[in-house]
Amino acid sequence: MTVAGSEPDSAPGAVAAVASAAAAPKHIVLGVGGGIAAYKVADLLRHLVEAGHHVTVVPTSSALKFVGEATWAALSHHPVATDVWSDAHDVPHVRIGREADLVVVAPATADLLAKAAHGLADDLLTNALLTARCPVLFVPAMHTEMWEHPATRDNVATLRRRSTTVLEPAIGRLTGVDTGKGRLPEPAEIARIAELLLHRGISLPADLVGRHVVITAGGTREALDPVRFLGNRSSGKQGFDLATVAAARGAQVTVVAANVDLPAPAGSEVIRVVSAEQLREATHAAAKNADVVVMAAAVADFRPAVLAPHKIKKTDAEPAPVTLVRNPDVLAELVAARSSGELDAVLVGFAAETGDDSAGVLEHGRDKLVRKGCDFLVVNAVSDVKAFGQPDNAAVILGADGSEREVPLGPKTVLASAILDSVISRLDR
Repeated sequence: MTVAGSEPDSAPGAVAAVASAAAAPKHIVLGVGGGIAAYKVADLLRHLVEAGHHVTVVPTSSALKFVGEATWAALSHHPVATDVWSDAHDVPHVRIGREADLVVVAPATADLLAKAAHGLADDLLTNALLTARCPVLFVPAMHTEMWEHPATRDNVATLRRRSTTVLEPAIGRLTGVDTGKGRLPEPAEIARIAELLLHRGISLPADLVGRHVVITAGGTREALDPVRFLGNRSSGKQGFDLATVAAARGAQVTVVAANVDLPAPAGSEVIRVVSAEQLREATHAAAKNADVVVMAAAVADFRPAVLAPHKIKKTDAEPAPVTLVRNPDVLAELVAARSSGELDAVLVGFAAETGDDSAGVLEHGRDKLVRKGCDFLVVNAVSDVKAFGQPDNAAVILGADGSEREVPLGPKTVLASAILDSVISRLDR
């Protein structure tokens, strides 16, 4: 009996995701800014190198006060580029940027963001940024007051307007006892965005600025007794990658996360829930002012009709049958709410399908799209190499307008980006 609802998912490590980004290793320039978060960038470097990429580390002089040159050289297996005067015959201030397939700046301090926005070039890293003609990814980390300052916000807006990807900082513990927005996102999350940019070959557009995107993620659990539940294998990874990419494209993101054991995506508000009913309530509340709702969670189709007040004991007798009742269809309710004018959002559903004697995967998907009435349905063919329990995903994005977009097997950030591309095409009508 299948209890889970819609979304195939998995919980891969960042290294495996990055490794599948491209067949050939790429040349990445990793610029390290002078912030305390520089120590976390050593882990990001490890992810990129283990994926097989050639990484040139370009730390600022301030960064070297936090993490020494020997560390960067040992982890990258290459000499560290520190100033414009070393190997001057090689013209490093021009060559390094020109040869890069991707430039990642982490932590991107307020000073580095300001210099990049205004085209200043007073060290090797800022020179490399001016000569690079590849995607550039800034990963800010600073105190909350610095991030929220109008000067920093203007600099970020300028960089995004120039088709540069600037991630939102995470919320959490900062230097000392401070807590707030400004923490460096987890290295694994940065690595997944880096992998996406390498796959695309261009920066992510800031085309969701001013938009509110609501995403459900994970798998619901329906209690049978105080210790047991009916659940599914969804980890929330696909939903969290959707949140990461949406935030990187400038959206205000709310994630309704059902039993997800993953770090919160940077730049997103995360509402934790357990059951289908809790997910239903949180999603309806968040959707009221949303521009986009993506139902990526695997919502249980059924729940036990009766919740046992005590743990069901094992005896010599066979257990009593468990009677199930249907859970609400949250996506169908959202479609109905839109039809009545209660909300105005692009609606995206997920469907895990297998072919049978009556029809194939896409035929079942097309039928479900019509029944659901949503704008897009992301159809996954469940198999041993796709969907549940795997690091990558493949899908066909079916549109209510008759469009079909096939996304080959690859990192889940790539599928997330394709879904959001389809959403943008609908928003722009």
